Amino acid sequence: MILNINKPADITSHDVVSRVRRITGERRVGHGGTLDPFATGVLVVAVGRESTRKLTPLLKDVTKEYEATIELGKTSTTGDPEGKIEKTSGIHRVQSLPLSEIEETISKFRGEIVQTPPAHSAIKIGGIRAYKLARRGILPVLEKRPVKIDALEIVKYHPPLLQIRAIVSSGTYIRKLAEDIGQALGVGGYLIKLKRTRVGQYRLADSVSLESLEKKTDNSVNEQGSVS
Repeated sequence: MILNINKPADITSHDVVSRVRRITGERRVGHGGTLDPFATGVLVVAVGRESTRKLTPLLKDVTKEYEATIELGKTSTTGDPEGKIEKTSGIHRVQSLPLSEIEETISKFRGEIVQTPPAHSAIKIGGIRAYKLARRGILPVLEKRPVKIDALEIVKYHPPLLQIRAIVSSGTYIRKLAEDIGQALGVGGYLIKLKRTRVGQYRLADSVSLESLEKKTDNSVNEQGSVS
């Protein structure tokens, strides 16, 4: 079965897989599309041999939708709350930054763009995850890659916080998008909140929490949280 899990904050995607293993009693469990520990929302989890085999082709080239909050005027060594946070020289401009300037800047990121993946990512360099190298003080050189931003809009702006909604292609890093928007505005920025609201056909409104899975039998899991 395929589960649409609403991942909570402060646990890893692998933690979700481990809990689903305990709940279902099935050892073959995998997920499609890692969410960082601070992030929440849709995590597609496959349970069982047949489902795990279907997971990659099922999610190949699907679009993903996110709600994200960027704090302007500061940067993070990881691009998110887990890194070292520092104020930028442009922080004094944030309070007076006109919405029209932000909208104009954001418009430049719509469509097909080129993005450099963040150093703290799960991309493998010589068989080692990039984030593991970065934690050792070795900043990996990652190649730029084309991504597509199908939709990008401002939801709310209360300085210094900019909330956006984005629909993007697979392989797009919202952390990097947040950093690039802050840099383009000349004030810097980093991602402080991230919620994934859709992965292909799997929507947050139809997701199931880990807590509810733990309270139900396997049959009720199939009825409320899975798609055959």
